Amino acid sequence: MISFSHVSKHYLGGREALKDVSFVLDAGEMAFVTGHSGAGKTTLLKLLAAIERPTAGSIIVNGQNIGALKLRAVPFLRRNFGLVFQDHKLLFDRTAFDNVALPLEIAGYSGNDIAKRVRAALDKVGLLQQERAMPVALSGGEQQRLCIARAIVHRPAILLADEPTGNLDADYAASIGELFRSFNQVGVTVVIATHDQTLRAQLNPRVIALKQGGIAS
Repeated sequence: MISFSHVSKHYLGGREALKDVSFVLDAGEMAFVTGHSGAGKTTLLKLLAAIERPTAGSIIVNGQNIGALKLRAVPFLRRNFGLVFQDHKLLFDRTAFDNVALPLEIAGYSGNDIAKRVRAALDKVGLLQQERAMPVALSGGEQQRLCIARAIVHRPAILLADEPTGNLDADYAASIGELFRSFNQVGVTVVIATHDQTLRAQLNPRVIALKQGGIAS
């Protein structure tokens, strides 16, 4: 379960990215966080993954208070999450296989287990035949699929995605949407920050609408 209770986030200089945000998501739900540019969508995801900490209020994920976690506990929390960033954050000097393997290497998985999990993740997103390709050789849609493979390779309980279809054509965006649907259907909680109305119509998720940092609906 995910719970935001009266959460606010202020930055230096006085900018208020989120103000008094409250909602609850049950395990296994799919939710879209929507709103205008600057509404606080990305900030909300960063707070949820403990990339940033709230200024006020509490964020509870599976019984843990995110804002109260010690720094050494954050890596263990993030094992529950798969993160798909808007700017990909791929390593362009490593192959597709190596990009997906990196989280498992950091977590200390064995070589055989890494190979099995990486190939299963690449197969899931349709990139198994390109495991030796460098990211620069992949299209924008394929790079996004590679990011998703890296995010789900450790089989997280919660998948967070920031504008995952923002730079994709309609067909690729629809296929990415179906990937998220398939993860959600097997019990993964999916939270997507997006302004993509076509994707919203395709997946019919719960919607958390933000306006100027607060809950609009």
